[in-house]
Amino acid sequence: MGWPIGRNMRIDVRWATADANEIRRHAAELVALKPDVILATGESTMPPLLQATRTVPIVFPTGFDPVANGYVNSLARPGGNATGFLIAEFTMGGKCLELLKEIAPGVTRVAVIRDATNTGGIGQLGVINAMASTLRVEVTPVNMPNADEIDNALAAFARSPNGGLIIVGSGAAIRYRELIINLAARHKLPAIYFERFFVADGGLISYGVDQLDQYRRAAGYIDRILKGEKPADMPVQAATKYELAINLKTAKALGLTVPPSLLARASEVIE
Repeated sequence: MGWPIGRNMRIDVRWATADANEIRRHAAELVALKPDVILATGESTMPPLLQATRTVPIVFPTGFDPVANGYVNSLARPGGNATGFLIAEFTMGGKCLELLKEIAPGVTRVAVIRDATNTGGIGQLGVINAMASTLRVEVTPVNMPNADEIDNALAAFARSPNGGLIIVGSGAAIRYRELIINLAARHKLPAIYFERFFVADGGLISYGVDQLDQYRRAAGYIDRILKGEKPADMPVQAATKYELAINLKTAKALGLTVPPSLLARASEVIE
């Protein structure tokens, strides 16, 4: 786009951690550098950045419900210093339930693993609950405060038959991904995740936004801001590309036969 790094572009990076204090410190450091624009990855980075500045343009490539979270006034007219792209909508929860039933028709009980403090998780759980009766599924929410509680909750859930898992997108789910994948395998629970890397690491199936595409689109917004446009006038856009990944080895271990119609729709099949 005409911004060669080291010539007319400089990029300063801070790696956010799971520590809220560290994230706030990083946000303050970046704002103090007086950048022309900030790329904010993850829901945990937006509140501290907006606390640190209401003037420096901020672009989020993976936002969830930015209006409810107070990042923008509306999707069409953000009105402030932030804009970006949605990583998911509440209806994703319903789609994940449908896909889980398609790959594992015997599932009649679903544990929804979510971060109770994440508004996206709350909204998706609501959609899953609304669809549960139609698909004849009983829903059990499971929070993710720490590894021990996840372990105990899934062990208790797995004591009854015909269970399955839906993992709702959040930083906590990524932090505990290895644990969740291992527990799903140990307890023979079919599980659907929100990112393909869960499937690459041994998860059964995933459905979610193509994040590489989100960052490419965010680069386009950054280019426009550097050329003079204002985030206040740049609408928050929905995702346009989605990925469906399936791990056939995991399906076999669970005794599942993946329907040909599902395989045909998959963007990636791991054997």
